[in-house]
Amino acid sequence: MLAMNNITVRLGGRTILDGATAAIPPGGRIGLIGRNGAGKSTLMKVMIGELEPDDGEIEMPRLAKLGYIAQEAPHGAMTPLDTVLAADVERTSLLEEAETCTDPDRLGDVHERLLAIDAYSAPSRAAIILTGLGFDDEMQNRPLDSFSGGWKMRVALGALLFSQPDVLLLDEPSNHLDLEATLWLENFLKAYPATLIVISHERDLLNNVVDHILHLQGGKVTLYPGGYDSFERQRAERAAQLAAAKASQDAQRAKLQDYVARNSARASTAKQAQSRAKMLAKMQPITALMEDPSLSFDFPSPSELKPPLITLDLAAVGYAEDNPILRRLNLRIDPDDRIALLGRNGNGKTTLARLLAAQLPALEGAMETAGKMQIGYFTQYQVEELEADSTPLEQMTRAMKGKTPAAVRAQLGRFGFSGNRAMSSVGTLSGGERARLALALITRDAPHLLILDEPTNHLDVDAREALVQALNEYDGAVILISHDRHMVELTADRLVLVDAGTATEYNGSMRDYMDFVLGINQPKGDPKPKMSKKDKKADAFHRDQIRKMENKVKTAEKAVAELQAQCSDIDRAMFDPSSAKPEHAKLTMSELARQRTRLGELLAEAEAAWLECNEKLEALN
Repeated sequence: MLAMNNITVRLGGRTILDGATAAIPPGGRIGLIGRNGAGKSTLMKVMIGELEPDDGEIEMPRLAKLGYIAQEAPHGAMTPLDTVLAADVERTSLLEEAETCTDPDRLGDVHERLLAIDAYSAPSRAAIILTGLGFDDEMQNRPLDSFSGGWKMRVALGALLFSQPDVLLLDEPSNHLDLEATLWLENFLKAYPATLIVISHERDLLNNVVDHILHLQGGKVTLYPGGYDSFERQRAERAAQLAAAKASQDAQRAKLQDYVARNSARASTAKQAQSRAKMLAKMQPITALMEDPSLSFDFPSPSELKPPLITLDLAAVGYAEDNPILRRLNLRIDPDDRIALLGRNGNGKTTLARLLAAQLPALEGAMETAGKMQIGYFTQYQVEELEADSTPLEQMTRAMKGKTPAAVRAQLGRFGFSGNRAMSSVGTLSGGERARLALALITRDAPHLLILDEPTNHLDVDAREALVQALNEYDGAVILISHDRHMVELTADRLVLVDAGTATEYNGSMRDYMDFVLGINQPKGDPKPKMSKKDKKADAFHRDQIRKMENKVKTAEKAVAELQAQCSDIDRAMFDPSSAKPEHAKLTMSELARQRTRLGELLAEAEAAWLECNEKLEALN
C-alpha cells in the first residue's frame, strides 16, 4: 500500500499542502484532481522524492519500482525505438552482459533471465507502444533531435509505459497527444496491471480508467471511490450536507450569541451566559465548499452576417507553393456552424485552421469570405507569448486602443479578470488564467468565427466545463481542434476528418470515430482485400492517370489566367488609352478590336478545355 501521512509543503512562504493524508489501495488506479495551482504536481514531486516535505512522509512498498517522466525531454542521435527499449534497464544490462560473458554457467543464467522477462519480444512491444502514440515505422527510426519538443515528450511517455513500473505516475499525459493517441493511451492504461496515479483533466479518461479520485483542495486530500462522474455526485452530496450543517450551526451560533448578549450582565444568569460563551468559543466553524467566482468565460455576441462566412472551392494550402499540405478542399462554414476537425497530429488540422483564419493563402482553387467578418484564432503560442511583466489590464488596453477604460474592463470581466485580478502580473498567473486572458484578447472585437486549436491544455476540469457552456451560449461559428472528447461531443455538430491530404465531412458520430480509431465494432471482413498483382498494376495506373489529369487541370488553369490577363490589357488600351501598355498604344482601334476578338476565341477554347479536364478528373476520382 502507498500511503501519504500528514504531508505538509510550504513554498515561498505559502502552504501548498497542509497535512495531506490518504491511503492508496494496492493496485489502485487513482485520478489525482484539483484546481490549477492546488498543488497536484507538488504532491507528485513529493511521491517521487524530488521534493522533501516540511512535515509528514510517504510510505511506499519496499523494493517497489516507481515510474515517472523526467521534466527534460530525451534528445540526441538515438532513435525513438532505441530510447524506448533502453528504458528496460535490466534487459539492456543483460543483453550487454550476454555479449561479453565468458562464464558458461553465468551465461546460462543470463539467457534464462532474458527468456523470463520476455526480452526478445521487446522490440515488437516497443514498436506497438510507439505506433499507438503516433509514430509510424519511419519516425520510429529517426534521430530524436529531428523531432519537436512535443514529439520528444511522446517518446518519454512511451519509454515510461514500456518500463512497466510497479507504481506508474503520470502528470497530464495527454497534453502532447492528439485525440487518436489519447484514445490509444486510455486503452493501454485500462489494462495496466500495477498501481496507477494520474493527474488529468480529461473527464473521459478519469471515467474510463481510474477506480478512485483523489481530490486535492485547500491543501487537503480526500479519496473518493469511482470515476469522475461518481466523484462529482459525491462532492455535490457532500456540499449539500455541508451547506445544511453550516446553516444549522449558524442558527445555533446566533441563538447562543443572542443569549450571551442578553444575559451576561444579570447576576442570576451570568453563569449560564458564561457557559454558553465557552461553548461558542469551542465551536469549530463549518466551511462550505467554495467555488472560484473568477472562473468565467463569456464570449461577446457578434453582429449578424449573411451565410456563408467562408467557402472553400477546390482549395489547396501549405507552406510551399509547389508542395501543398492539403488539396481539393471543399468546405462551407455558416454563422451557426460548430465544427470539430479530427485527424492525427501532422495530418494538417492546424494548417487548415490557419487557412480559415487567413494566416495562409489558398495556393490553388478559391476561398471566399464574408465581408466585415471578424475571426478570433486561439493557439497555445498565444498563451506562451503573453508578456510576463505586464498586467491583463495593460495588455487589453493596448489591444483595444481607442476604447474606453470601461469597455476594456468589461471585456476582461467576461473572462474573470475583475478588480485586482486585472492588475496582477501575467507572470504570476496560472496556465489556466493565461489561457483565459488569451481568449479574452482574441475575442475583443466580437468575432463571427472562433477557431480554437487545443484550448483546454492548461484548463482544469471545472474550467473546461465553463468553456463548454460558454461555447454553447456563443452566437457565432466555432472551429474546434481538441483531444478532449467530452468537449467535442458537447459542442460540435459537424465532424470534419483531415486525412490523406484533404478534409472531408465525417458522417458518423464521435463514438463511431472513436471505434474506428480503436478498430472496434467495425464491419466484419477486410474492407481492403489483398489485391492481386494485376489489380495492383491497375491501381497504380489509375493513380498515375489522376496525377497526369491534375497536371493538365493546372496547365489549363494557367492558360485561362494568362488569356484573361491579355484580354484585360486590350480592354484597358481600348477604353483608357492613357494606361495602355507600349505595345498596345501604337495600335489602331481596329487592330486592337481584331486582337481582342482573337483572344476572346482563344479564351473560350481554353475555358472549354479547362472544364473538360475538370470533368475527367472528377470522373477518375
